[in-house]
Amino acid sequence: MDTEVIEPQAIRNVTIIGAPEQTTRIVHRLTRRRTEAGSDTAMVRWMTDQIDHTIRFAELSSHAPIATLERSIRVADGVIAVINAAAHRTPLLEAILRVADDHQVARLCLVTGLDHPAADFDRCVRTIADTHGAVPLPLQIPHGIGPEFEGVIELIPMWTLEPMAAQFYGNHWTVAEKWHRDLVATVLEQDAAHSTLGWREISPGQLYDRVRHLTRVGDAAPVLCDPAPCRDIAPVLDAIIRYLPSPLHVCQPEHALDY
Repeated sequence: MDTEVIEPQAIRNVTIIGAPEQTTRIVHRLTRRRTEAGSDTAMVRWMTDQIDHTIRFAELSSHAPIATLERSIRVADGVIAVINAAAHRTPLLEAILRVADDHQVARLCLVTGLDHPAADFDRCVRTIADTHGAVPLPLQIPHGIGPEFEGVIELIPMWTLEPMAAQFYGNHWTVAEKWHRDLVATVLEQDAAHSTLGWREISPGQLYDRVRHLTRVGDAAPVLCDPAPCRDIAPVLDAIIRYLPSPLHVCQPEHALDY
């Protein structure tokens, strides 16, 4: 039987770290209806920017001993740290982010529980900023919070939807505009080549490229929002492919093509 050849640059090996019930639920949602028939691993075939990719998921409990966490993170190609928006103290999350920063492992942060009455998205972003060297880059913000949570606003492509979205999002559009300004300002601070551009002059493609570079070198940690179980989680898959490295882009010698 012929075996399909998968180009290494089209592979993403991703370790999702968080409370076991959270990571299991997220992996199930990411792979639901997208896992290949007969596959016994958490693997997804997904197309982003008109290119087919293969994403392999591994789960790691944030309750594991710190030595286990450090070893697993150190050899990971890329990490997704799951953050509960309703949690006031996150010492385990802080430890995970510090370990990833120490070993320069590319990471995304996924904020969940945004529909909880105690949810606080801003607090999550501050926690990321305060606990490790990489700058948090919110690429999505919640449309409402707590009981008023209605979904997710994508910041990078938001201006392509401006005429319709400004009306749909109402007062949240003004909030999104501020977050977008902050995103562009943070990216441009790290990028001398584009530092003279205005915040509306940098294109979505340029932003994608700069965020990808900053994430892969460990200078930035993109922040995503879990859109809740009833909504499409496809943007998270797109972000995994756009920003996390393939095995060929990982510098640490301990890394391998497969788990």
